[in-house]
Amino acid sequence: MNLRPKRQEEPEVNITPLIDVVFLMLIFFMVSTTFQKESVVKIDLPKASTQEEEVKEEIVEVTVNASGEYFINRAKVLNRDARTLKAAIIKHAGPDNERPFIIRADAKAPHQSVVTVMDVAGQLGFSRLSIPTEREQAQ
Repeated sequence: MNLRPKRQEEPEVNITPLIDVVFLMLIFFMVSTTFQKESVVKIDLPKASTQEEEVKEEIVEVTVNASGEYFINRAKVLNRDARTLKAAIIKHAGPDNERPFIIRADAKAPHQSVVTVMDVAGQLGFSRLSIPTEREQAQ
């Protein structure tokens, strides 16, 4: 009669399938993720039939929301006065007036607010003004 306990083998953990699954999930999430620049200020852009070009260099972006408030590079301007807007643009842009100047205005923004931004930009010597729009859906 053999009374010695039998030796049990050490369990082996094979992690190869786990690594395969993790890599597949990583690839899936990398492929399915969209990288889109979203504005902090919610505005409804006007419609146009041409497409917006991608700008890579540093820009000065002035946003006008539906109530006529100004935001310069996502920072809110204190009031709607043209002098305050001019000082804020000078603060953000510095002396470089060769940068692209983008006026991102809500479709329901007051016309005077947009004209004020264009006037201030002209006074500061910005010549590369653009107003982005959304592509109109074909019906």
